[in-house]
Amino acid sequence: MNAIELTRELVAIPSHDSEAAAGDYVEDWLREHTDAAVRRDEAGADEGRGGNVFARKGSGEPTLALVGHHDVVPPDDSQVTDSGEYVIEERDGRIHGRGTADMKGALAAAMVAFAEADPACELVVASFVGEEVGGVGARAAIDDGFGPDYAVVTEGSTGYSGPQTTDVAVAHKGRRGSTITASGEAAHASEVEQGENAIYRATDAVGIVRDLDFPSTEVLGHEMRGSVAVTEVEGGSAMNVLPERCGLTVDERTVPGERAPLSRVEEVPGVEWTVDQDLPPMACGDADFADAVLDAAEAVQEASPEHVVKPHATDAGWLSEAGTDCVICGIAEPGEAHTANESASLAVIERCERIYRRLAESFTG
Repeated sequence: MNAIELTRELVAIPSHDSEAAAGDYVEDWLREHTDAAVRRDEAGADEGRGGNVFARKGSGEPTLALVGHHDVVPPDDSQVTDSGEYVIEERDGRIHGRGTADMKGALAAAMVAFAEADPACELVVASFVGEEVGGVGARAAIDDGFGPDYAVVTEGSTGYSGPQTTDVAVAHKGRRGSTITASGEAAHASEVEQGENAIYRATDAVGIVRDLDFPSTEVLGHEMRGSVAVTEVEGGSAMNVLPERCGLTVDERTVPGERAPLSRVEEVPGVEWTVDQDLPPMACGDADFADAVLDAAEAVQEASPEHVVKPHATDAGWLSEAGTDCVICGIAEPGEAHTANESASLAVIERCERIYRRLAESFTG
């Protein structure tokens, strides 16, 4: 079975409510098509996710992992039939449907490359659960001891330096989502001196956020700049009542080693700051590994790929934080994932399979 055929098989399995069936398929396929040691863990078992899937072959050092995930975000209505099956169409050299770009096409490419490669090192393929909900599977795997020396996370890196060029991302931003809560004292709006306006306190906090410097850093010669923005405001109960509470949400895009000093908002009386989610950024710390992946990518395409950076958080952030040197190389293009028109190039699926196999057969650390 080639990577395109396997993509069709994987995309046909709904995996937004539960990815257990997709995980079953990945596990069974690896057992049938390889002689590798295959195992399944219990990550996300309490939510019916079915667990991560791992396969390992080859020996020696270092350990190189090809990492993907088999969960997807909920499909658009147009991507599902009345009976609940995923709609899959092929036209104009692309395969359309939920999960084609993010990221079953790249997972299929990684599985086929793993099966066919004669690796120069220990080679692992891993498919995680719960990537779309904060890295459930990746975090569980790391807690259970998963720690390859190097990893290619097969998220999208195509179309960054040029159309249809499959690049190699050496870094990506993280995301920290937080809540600012301003508390006051309610009073009738005709007697403002009897209360404390929570919206005014929240406004003071907004002023602090607005004046913060965005964090920045450099990774392998590439500048990365984060951002901070207040994105939602909720407060007040009636036109004639001073509000006793006002809540703000803040979206921060983080860069490796840096965070905006959002705790400064607590200098405002009655204001509390709470971190709700913190998806870590990723930075490759091994230039030789990044170059080796770039060499593999360049060898199998006419275009000249480049090292790039991505704006989006991925499971590479969790692996990088745990000590694995990561890059990102995959089929998805900017704007493809999570859309009603999600699709993946058939040619790029095949290209990524060749990149992964070439790297596995040449990389010795």
